Amino acid sequence: MAMPAAGVAIAELQEFIDSRPDARELKKALSVKLVYQGYKYEEIQTILDVSVGSITSWKQAYQEHGIVGLRLNHKGRKGYLSAQQREEVLSWLQTKEIWELGELEYKLAFEYDLIYESKRSYYDLFEAAGISWKKTTGLNPKADREVVAEKKTKLKHCWQATDRR
Repeated sequence: MAMPAAGVAIAELQEFIDSRPDARELKKALSVKLVYQGYKYEEIQTILDVSVGSITSWKQAYQEHGIVGLRLNHKGRKGYLSAQQREEVLSWLQTKEIWELGELEYKLAFEYDLIYESKRSYYDLFEAAGISWKKTTGLNPKADREVVAEKKTKLKHCWQATDRR
């Protein structure tokens, strides 16, 4: 397929954006539209919180297949994360202080175009990152504040060592 002129591409992408209810497709189309509008990949990465690799893939898919290349080929069911993607997700999880299932679901859907059918798959990622899914909220209503404070004091040196990495 021949690459469309910037003006034609922008109009076509805007029409697609206006008609698509799926946020993942919107993000793809908006990324490509911003490329055609002259934004740098790094700017798009910052604006939309997507990887440069994703932007490149989406632009290439649009150039090769038109709007069809931006549509989801599946409705929420994709195999697995690659080994590298899994490591990226686990590293990201380990940088967070508070973990929320919804945040992990959002990240996987938008960055990796992946939605698991079962919550168990998300919990498995938490477990692989060394995080108990039971501790994925900011406040444990049964927590003893004195015990927590004592434990934080004991573990403070561990956190400081982690921050230096």
